[in-house]
Amino acid sequence: MAVFVIDKNKKPLMPCSEKRAKLLLTRNKAVVHKLYPFTIRLKERVLAKSILQPLRIKLDPGSKSTGLSINLDNNRVETVLFLAEIQHRGLQIKKALESRRALRSGRRARKTRYRQARFNNRTRSKGWLAPSLQHRVDTVVSWFSKLTKITPISFISMELVSFDMQLMQNPEISGIEYQQGELQGYEVREYLLNKFKRQCTYCSKKDVPLQIEHVVAKANGGSNRISNLCLSCQPCNTKKGTKSIEIFLSKNPTLLASIKKQLKTPLRDAAAVNSTKNTLLKALESFNLPIETASGGQTKFNRIRFDIPKTHALDAACVGDVEEVKAWNLPTFVIKCTGRGSYQRTRVDKFGFPRGYLMREKSAFGFQTGDMVTATIPKGNKAGTYQGRVAIRATGNFNIQTKSGLIQGFSYKYCNIVSRADGYGYSTQPKIELTIGGSARAAV
Repeated sequence: MAVFVIDKNKKPLMPCSEKRAKLLLTRNKAVVHKLYPFTIRLKERVLAKSILQPLRIKLDPGSKSTGLSINLDNNRVETVLFLAEIQHRGLQIKKALESRRALRSGRRARKTRYRQARFNNRTRSKGWLAPSLQHRVDTVVSWFSKLTKITPISFISMELVSFDMQLMQNPEISGIEYQQGELQGYEVREYLLNKFKRQCTYCSKKDVPLQIEHVVAKANGGSNRISNLCLSCQPCNTKKGTKSIEIFLSKNPTLLASIKKQLKTPLRDAAAVNSTKNTLLKALESFNLPIETASGGQTKFNRIRFDIPKTHALDAACVGDVEEVKAWNLPTFVIKCTGRGSYQRTRVDKFGFPRGYLMREKSAFGFQTGDMVTATIPKGNKAGTYQGRVAIRATGNFNIQTKSGLIQGFSYKYCNIVSRADGYGYSTQPKIELTIGGSARAAV
């Protein structure tokens, strides 16, 4: 993974390798500027005396995660320098708002007079998004802004349409782009792969070729609508044939009920992406950089063409018009949105009654939950050195979440600050292990 570099005036320079960054730090020519993402600052170098190369940042917006890639662009032959995955917390925001609504409703019933319901008396600005959706846009824009301060970005590539809703509902839609294009059918397949977790609907096999299966066979009047489609391996598809799903799964009623429920699942994730894509595009346009947009089908077409596995970050690396993607097998920097805590100081059970209380202050002994710390415990069963995200307690007995697990109940006196809490949790996913022959083909 590349290391970000800034000059002595904090202007972005070209990223360097980890080996070169270590050499600069050892020779005292640079200092550590930031740990997440790791950035060094040169003591003598200035931007005016440096040579910059064209860098392209690529985005693959998603409902739960957004992939991000920084590539060195040489006439569409791109070398991947940095991979990242932003994990959103839209679902947590939605649940928190629902909980607040229930608590406020109960409090009004107990403590105020009856108030007649009001309707159609609240206006929303044009382009308004629900808080859980706006969070996705704000997070991506925030990290884009952070990266532009430490990297000389020249171009932007963004996947504008992850899922074509019209094509999903009617795969036989007319139009030359779908009837004659190389990407025909990719939008539907990509949605089904995500919906059914890249496994056979009937036998749950993974890492096998999957076929689009009509639950109600077309011979029996079944349609091509998305609600009648699932994924199946070749043996299950052949075995089912034109049988109804009730007859085919008559000996497994639990699986039958589960499949029927899953078929009725709304296109919630696809709708979330489609609702935010234009807002995100307008926000990125404010940075005054050339923007390239591409479809989700083109991204998948590129990924399969270059034999690149399926991840959110590698999807981002394949966005747009690309001739070749090189050096893509890198560790992925994972950014998990954790939030900055809650104003609510009382925990309630599922019925809305108090079940516990939080400390009134959000900091204790100079630490707050979310700080990245190094804990050196000299003796006892927990003796050792640990680094991770700390959870504070008013008693001074802290917990720390490390890569290997949770360490509980040690004194704050053993902790040293590495990085202050900023609303995110950081980790690194190792690079993908290649199979014999250098292939890392994932299930498509």
